[in-house]
Amino acid sequence: MEEEAVAPAAELEILGECQYAGEPAMVRPSRPTPRHTLQLSNLDDQRFLRFSIKYLYVFAAPAAAPADALRAALARVLVDYYPLAGRLRPSDDDEGKLVVDCNAGGALLAEACLPGLTAAEFLRGRARPHKSWRKLLYRVEAQSFVAVPPLVVQVTRLGCGGMILCTAINHCLCDGIGTAQFLHAWARAARAGDGALDTDDGGAALPAPPFHDRRALRPRCPPRVAFTHPEYNSCGGNGNGNEAPSLLARLLGQPLAPVSLTFTAAHLLRLKRQCAPSLKCTSFEALAAHVWRAWVRALDPPGALRVKLLFSVNVRRRVKPELPRGYYGNGFVLGCAESTAAQLTSPSSSPTAARYGVRLVQEAKECVDDDYVRSMVDLLEERRGARPDLAASLVISAWTRLGLEDLDFGAGTAAHMGPLTSEIYCVFLPVVGDPDGTTVLVSVPQAAAERFQQCCLGFLKDTDVDAKLLS
Repeated sequence: MEEEAVAPAAELEILGECQYAGEPAMVRPSRPTPRHTLQLSNLDDQRFLRFSIKYLYVFAAPAAAPADALRAALARVLVDYYPLAGRLRPSDDDEGKLVVDCNAGGALLAEACLPGLTAAEFLRGRARPHKSWRKLLYRVEAQSFVAVPPLVVQVTRLGCGGMILCTAINHCLCDGIGTAQFLHAWARAARAGDGALDTDDGGAALPAPPFHDRRALRPRCPPRVAFTHPEYNSCGGNGNGNEAPSLLARLLGQPLAPVSLTFTAAHLLRLKRQCAPSLKCTSFEALAAHVWRAWVRALDPPGALRVKLLFSVNVRRRVKPELPRGYYGNGFVLGCAESTAAQLTSPSSSPTAARYGVRLVQEAKECVDDDYVRSMVDLLEERRGARPDLAASLVISAWTRLGLEDLDFGAGTAAHMGPLTSEIYCVFLPVVGDPDGTTVLVSVPQAAAERFQQCCLGFLKDTDVDAKLLS
C-alpha cells in the first residue's frame, strides 16, 4: 500500500462567527394539525436516546435553495410531521416517561451567513469534523433537553453563494429511517413549491405518510422478559467487572481524535471474500466485524475482557404483525455481539478470525425476532432508566442505505453529508457519488488513533486494490 494512503485526513477549523440575520423564527405547520398528547413507546423513551441527531449538509452555489422556499416548504411538511412541531414534557400519568404535546409550537429555524468560508474550502477539509463546526447549528438556551424544540435548523449562507444546512432532530421522536423520511419529504415540498405533493418528481407514488401512533410497541401486561438482553447487562473480564469500567474511562478520560476511513466497493468486496466460500455475509456484517476487531486491537484491553459490539437492527418487519407502513417512532433495537478480546483479535489477520467476528454479528441479528423485541420492550417497562452497557462496547450507527446523501431541495443534491460532530460511537456514513462505498467515522484516544488506522488498513497490504482508503 502506498505510504500516502495512511496519512492523516484533512481537518477544517472554521474561523469567524456566524452572522445571524435576526432572531430565529418558529416555523409552524401551514395548516391546522391534530392537537393531542402523543405517548412515546419504550423504545422511543430510552435514556440513551435523549439527544438530537445532528446532520450537516453542504450545497455548492448552484444547488443552494432560497431561504424563503426552505421556510415555506418546512411549514408545509410539518403538517404531516406535526409532532416535530410539538414539545416534549414529562408525563403526568407515568413517572419518568416523556410525552409529546402536539401543540404546533413550531420548529426553530435560524438563518445566518459566514462570508469567510466557501463550499470548496469546506469540502477540502470535510473528512473529520472539528469542534468549531458546532457554530453551524444554533444553540438553544434551555434548562434541559426536554425544553429544546424537537426540530432545530440552521441555514448558513457561504461567501461563494453556497449554503450549509444543519438539522437537529430529537431522537426520542424518530430513528434514522424517520429522519431520512422527514428530510426527503421536506425536500419534495421545496421542489413542488405550492404545487401538489401527490407524486414525486418522476411521477411515482409517494412513500407512505408518517404513522405516529406508537401503540404497536406497547409493553405486555404483565411484562414478560424472556431473554438476558446482554446489550443492557454489565460485562467484565474474569467475572469481576473491574476491567470494563476502566476501558470506558480510558475513552472518556483522555483527548480523543476523530478517524475517518472511506471503504470503497472494492474494499468491502475484499472484506467479504475473506469469509468466502464457507460464510456469506453482507457488506455491513463484514465491515462492522472488521472495525470492531480493529477498535479492540487498537485499545488493547486485557485478553479475558468481554467486549461487545452494539448496533441498531430495524424491527419494522421483524415483529408480528409488522409495524404499520410509515411507522414514525423508533423502530430499532440494539443487536449485541460479544466475545473475549483475545478470541476476537487473535489471530488478527487470518480468514478464521474474520469469519469468527462476522458470525458473531450475524448471530446477533438473527436472534432479533418478535419475541426478542417484545421482551426488550417489557424489560424497558420494568427497568425504567435502563441504559445500554457501554463499559467495553463499540456502538455502530449505520446511516447508509437511507438515501440521506441524495437530499435535493430543487437545484441539485448536496456535495457533502455527514454528522456535525464525531463521538466515541462509530457512524457508518454514505459516500456522496459512490452508492456502494461507506465512510467510517469514530473518535478514539489520540494515542490509539494511528494504530486503529493501521488495524483497519492491514487487510489491504497484500492486495492490488488501488483505491485510496483514507479520505
